[in-house]
Amino acid sequence: MNRRQYLAASLASLSAAPLAWLTQRAYAHHGWNSFDESRPLYIEGRVKAVKWQNPHAEIVVTVSADAKVPADLAQRKMPAQTINVDAAKILAAASAPKRRGDWTLELSPMVRIEAWKIPEPKVGETVAAIGYTFKDEKGGSFTRVEYLLIRGQSYGLRSSPV
Repeated sequence: MNRRQYLAASLASLSAAPLAWLTQRAYAHHGWNSFDESRPLYIEGRVKAVKWQNPHAEIVVTVSADAKVPADLAQRKMPAQTINVDAAKILAAASAPKRRGDWTLELSPMVRIEAWKIPEPKVGETVAAIGYTFKDEKGGSFTRVEYLLIRGQSYGLRSSPV
């Protein structure tokens, strides 16, 4: 490779570096449309870890081998939100995840967490969530939470409380 080719290749790699960084950032912060909303999941487990921070709070829970959907889930009332969400339809369709073990529950941004006055869960505490993961649970045990159930309270996370 002569000097001219070397300089051209060097400049090309330098100009591609910011683009690669942006691509990684865009992938790391996904859009909601990557989740399969045709199959809501009911995930209940013991809290293993908590990240109470932006851009989204996260709770890692361990789902037990015998996890199942509560028999009365479809009859439960969920809180009203500023965006119209068909809670009855979501609850009636919720199923237990096929995958057991650790699941990461991605909550809303902290501004919404604060608006709902959601208490930060503690390690060892049991929490439940209704949310969505990827099609056929491919791509890991990661869930975008629609409703969070903690300490006897239910919180809607799609929007702010009414």
